[in-house]
Amino acid sequence: MELQDVHVPTVLGRLRVRRAGAGPPLLFWPSLLMDSALWTAQAEYFAGTRQVLLVDPPGHGGSEPLGQEFTFEECATCVRQILDHLGLDRADFVGNSWGGMIGGTFAARYPDRIGAAVLMNCTASPAGRRQRIEYGLLTRVARLLGGVRAPLVPSVLNAFLGPTSLRSRPHAVAAIRAALRRINVHSVTWAVTSVVPRRPDQRGLFGLIRTPVLVVAGVQDQTFPVAETRAMADAIPGARFVVLDNAAHLAALEVPETVNTLIDGFLRAQD
Repeated sequence: MELQDVHVPTVLGRLRVRRAGAGPPLLFWPSLLMDSALWTAQAEYFAGTRQVLLVDPPGHGGSEPLGQEFTFEECATCVRQILDHLGLDRADFVGNSWGGMIGGTFAARYPDRIGAAVLMNCTASPAGRRQRIEYGLLTRVARLLGGVRAPLVPSVLNAFLGPTSLRSRPHAVAAIRAALRRINVHSVTWAVTSVVPRRPDQRGLFGLIRTPVLVVAGVQDQTFPVAETRAMADAIPGARFVVLDNAAHLAALEVPETVNTLIDGFLRAQD
């Protein structure tokens, strides 16, 4: 599979979109601290039948660094601008964590530009006090250290992976470590602030969604426990809700075969 890089001007700077395959477009947006590489297994699976679009979100990967906070509405505008730039009327959407939140925002704000949506390991609720404190400390320490160095890696691994993956999925641990080495900490801390302590309550907005939606939770996800992700699904009319055993916050990386089959089945059912 060969990926073609396209750099798209948006309200949040130039975003790198990695494109492969041909057919109905399927756009992927990853979690905080991760870039388009999160979706490697999904790109390889779907590129034979679809045009796969892997977004490096604002401030991450090959996208332009951030210099200020942003809103979820601006992120949804970025998705529209990507589709406009590529000459696409609409696309199916798959997002993880931050990406799942933006998928919901996009579905609510641009119903004519989205097909089906798979929203994984995410929430529609504002951050609680504990999460605001933890991520605030993380960003302050990262700034002091000049990057996500060795002392912070265990905290990120424990936030993203459950005991099963930490014990028996070295590929997932290695992928997260590699992603942390690639980040520009000064850029990414703007994203962390925007997505965690400044995260809006979107449960009311998500009541406007009319596109088919699959919401996926991981039973070992400590960042967004099953009950919180279920509340997101409950806010979306007609949403289907699935809980994956032995997966945590990055299910697409932890159990890629299961996730690929789940996404494929859901999208085919809508077709």
